[in-house]
This record gives sequence, structure tokens and C-alpha cells, in this order.
Amino acid sequence: MKQLDVKLMHPREQINVIIGRIYKSGMTTTSGGNVSIRDNNGDIWITPSGEDKGSLTIKDIVCVKKDGTIEGLHKPSSEYPFHKAIYEARPELSSIIHAHPPALVAFSIARKIPDTKIVPQAHNIIGDVGFAPYGTPGSEDLGKKIANEFKDTRYKAVIMENHGVVLGGTDMMDAYQRFETLEFCSRTIVNAKRLGGINYLTDEQVAKYVHHIPDMNSYFMDVQHPSDERAIRTDMVNLIRRSCDQGLMISTYGTVSVRWKNDDFLITPSNVARWDIVPSDIVQIKNGMAEAGKMPSRSVALHQRIYQLNPHINSIICTQPVNLMAHAVSGTKFDVRTIPESWIFLQDVPSIPFGLIYNDIDQVAEMFNDHRVILVENDSVFVTGDKLLNTFDYLEVAEFSANSLVMASAIGELCPMGDEEIEELRVAFNVK
Repeated sequence: MKQLDVKLMHPREQINVIIGRIYKSGMTTTSGGNVSIRDNNGDIWITPSGEDKGSLTIKDIVCVKKDGTIEGLHKPSSEYPFHKAIYEARPELSSIIHAHPPALVAFSIARKIPDTKIVPQAHNIIGDVGFAPYGTPGSEDLGKKIANEFKDTRYKAVIMENHGVVLGGTDMMDAYQRFETLEFCSRTIVNAKRLGGINYLTDEQVAKYVHHIPDMNSYFMDVQHPSDERAIRTDMVNLIRRSCDQGLMISTYGTVSVRWKNDDFLITPSNVARWDIVPSDIVQIKNGMAEAGKMPSRSVALHQRIYQLNPHINSIICTQPVNLMAHAVSGTKFDVRTIPESWIFLQDVPSIPFGLIYNDIDQVAEMFNDHRVILVENDSVFVTGDKLLNTFDYLEVAEFSANSLVMASAIGELCPMGDEEIEELRVAFNVK
């Protein structure tokens, strides 16, 4: 497994990987969206005009030289004028993504800007968001309007009125993570509004998260990788990529851990894009210490305490799927008593206040004696299980159920099963 390192890849390769990822994630259409990179020579590499975004190859990427000459098999994107205008307005930017993801398009139609302070890391990744007035697609006028918005250095993301979104970055992954996170926030906000409302975080709450570091101050050097430990790393990476493919994780957030021996375990690192994690990125935690040279997930201390207090738990997934997060940011009860399979797999799912996972890890860890899944307000969902695949299955069931509840809220009042029906399920399926 090779990790995507944008600094080592040719611009053609970077663009091909990212536009493919955007298309497969349902964030643009066959004909929509464009991606560009400006290299150190001042040349602009960009997706072609009128070509299938689902089957592009590196040979299809076009280069517009600094002097205006074009190299490639196709015409450059019709939106090239606003890419060029943004680069001229913001010399520090080297990558641009434009697309029409459904939730951000909804905001552009409603002429509103999403408030990204629904989860703590989002605003730090996205920053402030601008709004550009309407212009005809592909026109010099549109380029001027967007570039004018980007002249405000607060913005690396701009909503385009009745159109879509355009985002810049210091490199391609910087732009992509901003794009992916902004669409995640927008989808979560839309779904939360269906459920009733949204509880936003304060600047103080966001700041506390940004400055939080893992409670893992000790490291060890003599790292051993026996075959069973390597197998766990591979299983974790496969499930992480599967989670990304299914929209259960985004590149900027998602933690997976698996118990290895006794209370020793393996956990995902901080600051590595989830799409691109490879087995060697995984961090081994042994005797309460992390392997040297790596930074484990921010929630490592909580994972460690969960394993210590719950011998029946052997794997943990912490992530932010949009429908579960719609419940988490709206304060709406995630009522699994609405679907028999959901209750059988998950039992009742409690919600806990934002910040508790950092302020009182013992209290949270002890809750997993009685609960398989816990929702953290404005933060995440924690799912636990005996085996990693089972834990992933519970996560899928939880997100599918949350999706059904979000959709049902648009139809009418939710009608959960009563205590009698739940007791019948408890007996029939031997649920303790």
C-alpha cells in the first residue's frame, strides 16, 4: 500500500487522484467540477473541458503554460478564467478545487454561508467562508467576481451564488480537505435542520479542542512487529478505507483502535489523511506508551481507559458520519427503538455533553460497560465491539438507522416501539 504524498507526485497525478475521489464520493457529476495546480514555473495544470470525470487519466490533464500556450490532448476547463484570476489574486495558493456538491449547492441557492462551528476541528480546517455574486459560468465576469472575494485573505473557500463552491489551498491535499470538510458540515447542517435545529459551538469551545493534545507523554523505542500485530494493522487500514469509501469517515477525522495484547493496542495517528493511511502509519500503544516518532489520535487516552475498564471490548471506532452527527449537533435523541435490527445490534444509544471525553475519561469509559455506542454532542460517535469487523458493522447499522430517522422526520412524527415490543426483542434475541 502506497501513501498519497502530494509533494512527490506530478501535478497530473495529483489532479487525477483528487478529481476521481471527488467524483466517486458523489460530490460532482460526470461533466461538472474542475481542479487545478499552479506549479513553481507558473504553469497551470487543470482538468479538461467536456471529458468524463469518472474515467480521466493523467494523459487527459491539460497544462496552460505561463505564456498562455496549451499542452495536452484536450481544451482546458471552461472555468480556467476564474482559476487564473484566483491565482493572480492570491499568490500563496497553489491548488484550486471547484465542484457542485449537493449540500453546498443548496447553500449557494439559498444564498447562505454554512456556520462550520458544529464540530470543533471544522472551522480550524476551513476558516472563514466568502460568498461571490452570480456570474455566467466560464466568463471573465465570473472570474473577476470570485477573484475579488479571494482578495480578502481570510477566505480560502468561497460559495458561488446559484452555482457551487471554489476552494484554494497551499497544496492539493490542503484544498481537498477543506472542500471535503465544508461539504460534510453543510450536509450535517441540512440534516440537523430536518431534525429540528442546531447547537453551535462557541469560540471558546473550539479553541479548547484545537489546543488539546493527546495525554500520551511517554514513548518507547524498541518496537516489535510480530505477524499478528502486522495483520491488525492491515485490517485497520482496510476498514478505514472502506469507511471513507462509504462516507463514514472523511480525510480529516476518524479514529480506529484494536486491542492487541492485554491492554496494549494499535490506534490511528493524528494528522494523516484517513483516505491515505498505510499500515506503517498506525501507532502501537504498549504499557501506556506510544511508539517513538509517531503521534497517536487525540482520543488515545480515552481508548486506553476503555480497554482497561472493559475486557469485553477489543475494538473502537470514533468518527463523524453525517446522519449520526445531525443528531449530535441538533440535540435530537438517536432513538434506535424505531427499528428492530437497530435496537438488537446497538441497544439504547445515550448522548453525552461536548467536552466530557476530554474532561472525565473515567466516567465515559465506564459507560461502555452498559452501552455499545455513545453519541458525543457536537463531536463524534464512539462505537465498540468484540472484533473490528463487528464494530464496523455496528457503525454501519447506526448510520443507516440515523439516515432513516432523518428522512422520516420530513414525513411525520417518529413512532418508536413500546416497552412491550422491546422486551419481546430482548427475549427473542437474548439481549442482556
